[in-house]
Amino acid sequence: MKRHSQAFEQLCNIARQYVREISVDEVKSLMDIQTLPVFIDVREESEWHKDHLPNAIHLGRGIIERDITKIVPDMSTAIILYCGGGYRSILAAESLQKMGYSNVLSMAGGYRDWVMADYPLEQENS
Repeated sequence: MKRHSQAFEQLCNIARQYVREISVDEVKSLMDIQTLPVFIDVREESEWHKDHLPNAIHLGRGIIERDITKIVPDMSTAIILYCGGGYRSILAAESLQKMGYSNVLSMAGGYRDWVMADYPLEQENS
């Protein structure tokens, strides 16, 4: 598993105190019963192009704060964010909450745990 700097992990752990998380199994269950809220992949564009989770839209970590209101204008809309391992999505979720979004979740374990659970992935044009 990729190790991040201690300072980055500390920053994420502080954010984790304020952000609700959801497991990959819970996300898959929501997907299976077709009740998944807005589902956003905050990874880099190159990661998205390789493959991504079904039903996700891409809004990278670097632009999410700038562009979120175009995609999700209602700040009470349920949103689930995911990234590669759950760190970037925690930070993005905290940032959206600071902007006024009241129903944001981060998928714990991210893409990595989704793949480990052998759940489906999509290619960009599928």
